[in-house]
Amino acid sequence: METKQNGPIGRPRGFDVDEALERAMLVFWEHGYEGASLATLTDAMGISTTSMYAAFGNKEKLFRKALERYTEGPSAYLARALEEPTALDVATAILAGTVRTTTRPAHPHGCLGVQGALAAGESGREVRELLVAWRNNGCSCIRERFQRAVDDGDLPPGTDPGLLARYVTTLAFGIAVQAASGIGRDELQEMADAALRNWPLS
Repeated sequence: METKQNGPIGRPRGFDVDEALERAMLVFWEHGYEGASLATLTDAMGISTTSMYAAFGNKEKLFRKALERYTEGPSAYLARALEEPTALDVATAILAGTVRTTTRPAHPHGCLGVQGALAAGESGREVRELLVAWRNNGCSCIRERFQRAVDDGDLPPGTDPGLLARYVTTLAFGIAVQAASGIGRDELQEMADAALRNWPLS
């Protein structure tokens, strides 16, 4: 979508907002919130700092929009995984999606939601809290899905859906960190497969 408007000094600002946001998402994904300087962001987005503020607000607001784009794009496998017919299929799809997304050749390795603010100082506190909430929300969705599996008899009656959801999300986040460290897709998938071999069956 093309967005054009006149700036305060009468110069037209024209750029593709969607493309600029995609590029900002990739910069945050690769460098984290604090590691992504305004100069790096605006250079990648192909716009001036003034245009960036006019279109997106400040850096934190830009990051929020980038995280939304990440959730609906590269991280959309989570929502799809929750639709799988069994709890084991859900867990398998989540881990396979994590492996795929965090090791794509054309994208930064790792996970924007995991590494985005790991090293953030005081100035990145709100972003760090945003990402904690983002990760917890994912875990809550998985817990609710596993509770349904217990209720439906797909998981044994004594299964703790919260603990199982935390287990799967911890594995997923661990995969993301390992991917960012350069561990390859095949090795990560083998680890994911091994982690699910003792899945509780009804």
